[in-house]
This record gives sequence, structure tokens and C-alpha cells, in this order.
Amino acid sequence: METREMRYFVAVAEELHFGRAAQRLSIAQPPLSRAIQQLERRLGVVLLHRTARAITLTKAGSVLLQEARPALEAVEAAERRTRRAATDRAGVVLAAKAGASRELLSKLLDAYAADPSAVAVEVMLCGPGEPEGLLRNGRADVALLQPPYDTTAGFDTEDLHTEHQVVVLPAGHPLAIRPHMSMAEVNALTDLPLPRWPRRDGSYPEGPGPKVRDHTQLTQLITLGRACALMPESLRAQLRGEHAIVPVPDAPSITTVIAWPPHSRSQAVADLVRTAIHL
Repeated sequence: METREMRYFVAVAEELHFGRAAQRLSIAQPPLSRAIQQLERRLGVVLLHRTARAITLTKAGSVLLQEARPALEAVEAAERRTRRAATDRAGVVLAAKAGASRELLSKLLDAYAADPSAVAVEVMLCGPGEPEGLLRNGRADVALLQPPYDTTAGFDTEDLHTEHQVVVLPAGHPLAIRPHMSMAEVNALTDLPLPRWPRRDGSYPEGPGPKVRDHTQLTQLITLGRACALMPESLRAQLRGEHAIVPVPDAPSITTVIAWPPHSRSQAVADLVRTAIHL
């Protein structure tokens, strides 16, 4: 398959509409339709069910969509890293979730800066789930990730710090005085449902909780009594008086890892990882 065909197919599969997909790709609709038909002939499968009223993915189409997204990301990442390598610009790009691992990040940057061979570190602070994407698409050289919230499949990683989780409630909530809560009790808070974070494709899982995009939005929803949230214990220091913290001993522990592409040959990345391991 050609990457052009994969891009065309992903656009149609996500839009489920040839007109919108063509507009998104900035091409005319007829060549887009012909490209998808050619792809189906080449693979010997039907990827899309087409009717006068709707387009739906076949089972084969769903599989190709799942496979094509990371394949295209890998191609785009290779292009970006190749161009950056050709610039001879010294430096490394580190992606991290804004607000998370703040103390660890500060220690890492200070310790690395003390290394005589250190290069400039560009820190990209972003929203939940974004550091992983930046590392996969080549915009970042290394990232601080937090499984299970982030996926580390396909990366080399080193564990840096493990901590427990707490539930954040509005101050004054009846359960705020509890010494601890269980996960079952947290999930049973129908008046304060857990939030729903976007998937990598931008869609949200089903559920009663509010849709959130960033930490600021989440903390405000908690203050308003519209949600609760599970957070790493280290975020306690960033919360204000309108929030209450209750430990959840049986919640999965959160491990912060430093991650990088397994094929990286960057000495700066290797030095930064070595510094992180020895903090």
C-alpha cells in the first residue's frame, strides 16, 4: 500500500463521508473515490459498505483503520526526525504532562544542566495523553509518561517514580472526612461521576461523567460539584482549598517513566535518560 492511499482511507473512515473527507484532504471527490476503489481491488477486500444514505466500515475496514493510524504516525515521525537531524541543531525535545511530575521534571532538568556535555532541552508541557502522541509522531525526542493513563507500547522506557492515587472531591462533600475510600466507593459516586478523557482519535468513551480536556477544566468541575477525579498523590500540592483529598489504597499505582523511540541514536537522549535513572 502507498501512504497516500492509507491517508485517503483514514480520512474517509473517520469522516464516513466522501465529501467531507475530500474537503479535509483538499482534493476533489472523484479521485478520492477512485483511490479507495483501487485500494480495495489491490487488497482483494471490501473496506466500506456504501449506500445512498450512509457509509459504514466493514470488519476489514475497521482492521485497516486500526493498523493505518500508527503506520502513518510512524512515517510522519520518520520524516520529522530525519529533517531535524539534517539541521545539525543541538538540543533535545522533552514532552511532559503539564502539572504532572513537576518536582521530578525540575530535578531532572537541573541535574542534566549540570552535565558538561548537556545540550539545550526544549520542554513541551501539554495536556493529558498528548506527550505520548508527540513522542510517536516525532515532535518530541523523549517524554515523561504515566501508565496506565499513557501507553508505552513501542517505546523503550525506564521507571522513575511510583506513587499512590487519591480521589479529589469538592470541599464539604460528606465523604471528604473519610480517612480513605475504595475504588468501588469511588465508582459508586453517582453524584460525582469520574470524568471522560478523549481518546487519541478525539472521541470520548461512553459514560455518565463530564467530558474534559485539561486539568484546569477538571478541577473547576470538581469545585462545582459536577465530578470527582483520581489523581497521582503528588498533585495534592497543586490543589486549592475548595478541594478535598481522600486516599484510595486499592487504586492502581501510577508509575512515571521516561520513554524514547527504541531506534534513537541521539547521544543527548541517552544522556538525559541516564540522568533521569540516577536521580
